[in-house]
Amino acid sequence: MRIDLVRRSLAIAGAALLFGSPAFAQKPITIIVPYAPGGSADLATRVIAQFAAPTVGQPMIVDNRTGGGGLIGWGAAARAAPDGTNLLTVELSYAIAAGLLPSMPFDPQKAFTQITTAVKVPHVLVVNPSVPAKNVQEFIALAKAQPGKLNYGSGGNGTNTHLAGELFKSTTGTNIVHVPYKGAGAVLTDLMGNQVQALITSVPTALPHIKSGKLKALMVTGNERNAMLPDVPSAKEAGIPKMDMDYWIGIGAPAGTPQAVVDKLNKDINTALAQPEARKKIAEMGLTVVGNTPAQATQLVASEIQRWSAVIKQAGIKPE
Repeated sequence: MRIDLVRRSLAIAGAALLFGSPAFAQKPITIIVPYAPGGSADLATRVIAQFAAPTVGQPMIVDNRTGGGGLIGWGAAARAAPDGTNLLTVELSYAIAAGLLPSMPFDPQKAFTQITTAVKVPHVLVVNPSVPAKNVQEFIALAKAQPGKLNYGSGGNGTNTHLAGELFKSTTGTNIVHVPYKGAGAVLTDLMGNQVQALITSVPTALPHIKSGKLKALMVTGNERNAMLPDVPSAKEAGIPKMDMDYWIGIGAPAGTPQAVVDKLNKDINTALAQPEARKKIAEMGLTVVGNTPAQATQLVASEIQRWSAVIKQAGIKPE
């Protein structure tokens, strides 16, 4: 007990020395976002940077490193100095890529230390209103009665919308044809035009079209209903608990970042996320604050890599 207390005190002291050192004070904290500005990962990271910077005591800068479906940003973060001034936005696509890309220039399981899972949001199964199914069980029955006749769209091969569709197929035993598009906008246009009949995407992406009546929501991919779609049953209610799927966004750091620094950043970021104004901004994006521990965030990333690697292998998905 006394030894643990001493170790904890030394760790806290070490973090204080690092964060309080002149070298650290002169350098802002950079959070690499491996995608273009404007998406959920970018916007959530900007909220974190805005509200956590005063607590951390350092400026927090968002650096969008785009390209390669995330590889450019991930690679840059993996090569960055593990000194607490270089962070990375880690989200669902990272876990998918770990199973999809066999020759990544770093080990996706070991390249980063997870700090926290910041926010999450479930996906939602939407169909064109002309599809004669009032609920997900009727949609499954329709797909089984007409194998290979229904199509589902995705934002591209290996994207979260593609993997969600394959998870649905394997979980329900249905044969629905995958039609990949180049981005979410194109698939939504064709879905509303009935060129494809279904899509599983994040709630914020589909929400405006559900509210306008242009799309019909059959199920949210969570074990509980979503506050943005209170009348739409959860996957658990629909009898498909294995379809529990969140789009999650977290913060990580290069492997080797001192644990005391990781722990302090975890505390500071989670404190920021607990602020009412930060929670309000996150909620306006359709996201829910998580704010877990480094150990819990690490477990989530590891389990998600394992989960989506299995889906990719079973579906025979290959990188383009």
